[in-house]
Amino acid sequence: MKVPLLDLQAQNGPLRAEILAAITRVADSQRFIMGPEVDALEREFAAMLGIRHAIAVSSGTDAVLLALMAVDLRPGDEVITPTYSFFATAGCVARLGARPVLVDSDPQTFNVDPDAVAAAITPRTKAIIPVHLFGQSAEMDPIMRAADRAGIPVIEDAAQAIGATYQSRPVGGIGAFGCFSFFPSKNLGAFGDAGLVTTNDDALAKKARLLRTHGMQPKYHHHLVGGNFRMDALQAAVLRVKAPHLAAWTEARRRNAARYRELFAQSGIGDAIALPREPHDRLHIYNQFVIRTAERDALKAHLDAAGIGNEIYYPIPFHLQPCFADLGYRRGAFPHAERAAAESLAIPIYGELTREQQEAVVSSIAAFVDARPKAPRSTAGARA
Repeated sequence: MKVPLLDLQAQNGPLRAEILAAITRVADSQRFIMGPEVDALEREFAAMLGIRHAIAVSSGTDAVLLALMAVDLRPGDEVITPTYSFFATAGCVARLGARPVLVDSDPQTFNVDPDAVAAAITPRTKAIIPVHLFGQSAEMDPIMRAADRAGIPVIEDAAQAIGATYQSRPVGGIGAFGCFSFFPSKNLGAFGDAGLVTTNDDALAKKARLLRTHGMQPKYHHHLVGGNFRMDALQAAVLRVKAPHLAAWTEARRRNAARYRELFAQSGIGDAIALPREPHDRLHIYNQFVIRTAERDALKAHLDAAGIGNEIYYPIPFHLQPCFADLGYRRGAFPHAERAAAESLAIPIYGELTREQQEAVVSSIAAFVDARPKAPRSTAGARA
């Protein structure tokens, strides 16, 4: 059985009529940028997430960029970020002329190590960006304590984590800003690029809204040098149709994660494959289900040949990327992140995945493990 990594048709197909009606509504209105669709989306998403302000933007990357601009990041400033994440986390810092200060990961959860964050703070630190990687919150309390002691804002990169919580608090509402992505492959995906900035701070919300449209208010009067970070009305209309289904889709992903744990436990392959860890104080929404093995590349080739969808998130940490060579980091600087980059592999987890498909995925992985002379045990993760 061939199993795709993601099947967007399975999610979007049942909503086809509603989505087409929403697109037609925008086409008939001729209001294609911002406007009433975006205004309504912002109200609805603020209520859904339980965060005071939701500011619709053009992408998840632009959400991070806008948040950094709103905290007045300048050339020469430092921003602490994990070295293991999607490129935008550090890329946006560099675009504004600031220095990404990279730190290692927690070997159990893939998220940033809070102790490493605290140790990296200097007088030049202007912000901290923890990433809620793969749909699971970073350990926010110690990060927030370290930031508060130093008077530094925290910008949550929640691009993969809409609906996730930390100690019953919604991610994106813990720090000064939250940044979300609606890239089509996300748990809540648009039909193109779109994003969201969230905050509970009225003053920061006002500034972010101003920066979103070239610092302009009213028209042609520019108070700040901002950018063009506006959301298309078509994307807002699509997201408004899909958003009411997010809770059910999240629960389906969580059911599939639990089923994977059951199937792997029954597979007889022991600890050859490490499964994602889910601490008890966090609601994991499983944007990805990431397993680990020391034989990752061989397993990937096996799954590719079997028609089982998979993806490496992410093969090269920031400190080893050519564009960040001038930061001065070397291989070995962040061993947990480097090991995660070498061992991690995402397997299908989308909500519409059937039990039969999951059985096919696990059977294929078990066949790989059984065929190896002696598969090295991965101790970097733990089953939950």
